Amino acid sequence: MQFLNTWKDPASERLVYFSAQVIEVFERYIQGENDAEAGGILLGHVRGIHLEVLEATVPTRKDRRLKYFFERLVEGHKGIAERRWRESNGLVRYLGEWHTHPEDHPTPSGLDISEWQKLAAARRDGRPMLAVIVGRRDLRVEYSSSNGARLRLYHSSSGQ
Repeated sequence: MQFLNTWKDPASERLVYFSAQVIEVFERYIQGENDAEAGGILLGHVRGIHLEVLEATVPTRKDRRLKYFFERLVEGHKGIAERRWRESNGLVRYLGEWHTHPEDHPTPSGLDISEWQKLAAARRDGRPMLAVIVGRRDLRVEYSSSNGARLRLYHSSSGQ
């Protein structure tokens, strides 16, 4: 596996764990020179202050994919989220969003930040939204709140 699966907020010790299946999806969609951006939603368990990400949906035919732009359309992704919620009796839920960037160490664009804030504001449970950007060599993992506050997470082994 190229990407690490455990990330944390050094101040609160809040952890985010990505299952092997999620890491495989991220690695499958690493953006090459001529590839369009890809993305989807993140589903999993809330365990107190920690998140266990079990599934990352993959792009659908209806999503808009360009070299420097990805727009996830509701169709397809929402159905998967609703099905997982029902099948798990409400234990597997929407946690956030992921998409790729054509950079080794990705940084969010202004549009990314704006969209994350809107999606966080629409959350029914009031929790911050998990936002992941998959780069060529690294992940960018953040929490995004409806008030615009952002919290970056780091590899749990980095000691930052």
